[in-house]
Amino acid sequence: MPLKLLKRLFLMTILASILSACSTTNLPSIATVPQVNLPKFMGSWYVIAAIPTAIETESFNAVETYSLDKDGSIATTFTYNKGSLDGKLKTYQPRGFVMPNSGNALWGMQFIWPIKAEYRIVYLNEDYSQTVIARNARDYVWIMARTPTISDAEYNNLTQFVKEIGYDISQLRKVPHNHIDNKP
Repeated sequence: MPLKLLKRLFLMTILASILSACSTTNLPSIATVPQVNLPKFMGSWYVIAAIPTAIETESFNAVETYSLDKDGSIATTFTYNKGSLDGKLKTYQPRGFVMPNSGNALWGMQFIWPIKAEYRIVYLNEDYSQTVIARNARDYVWIMARTPTISDAEYNNLTQFVKEIGYDISQLRKVPHNHIDNKP
C-alpha cells in the first residue's frame, strides 16, 4: 500500500476516533428539530462558523454537499481550501446514515467503516437556508447556510442559539469564503 494512502487512512482513523468519542454521560441530550424533509435538505451548505474538528482548523471556503442515494443513505462531499482562500483543495467523502424514528434529524456520519459519528440537526429555519449541526458531547458544532455569508443579526442569533444548547462559543471559528471561487 502506498505511503500516502497509509497516511490518509491513519488520519481518517484518528478523525473517526475523535468524532466517535463521547463523554456525554453528565450532559443532557440536545434536541433535534422534529422533522427534516431530506430532499429539501440535500444540496450544498456553506460552513459559516464551526467549532472545528482537527482537519477543519485551517479551512477556508468550506462547503458540505449532500445527495440522497436510492438506499436512503446520504452521499456527502466536504471540500475546503487548507490554510487560505486559495490553499490546497481538500475533499472528504463521508456517508450519512439517517437513524430510524428520528424525523430524519439524527444521522450517523461515517468517515471510516464501521464508525458513525453523531450528527444532530438541531436548528433548521423554515426555508432550509440555515442550519446548525451539533453533537451531544458539545465538542464540535457547525453553523451552515445556503449562501457564503449571512447577516450579522442572523449570525448573532445562531451563535446565541449555539451558546444556549451548551457550547462555549469562544471556540467558534468563522470560516472565510471567497464568493467568486467558491460556487458549489
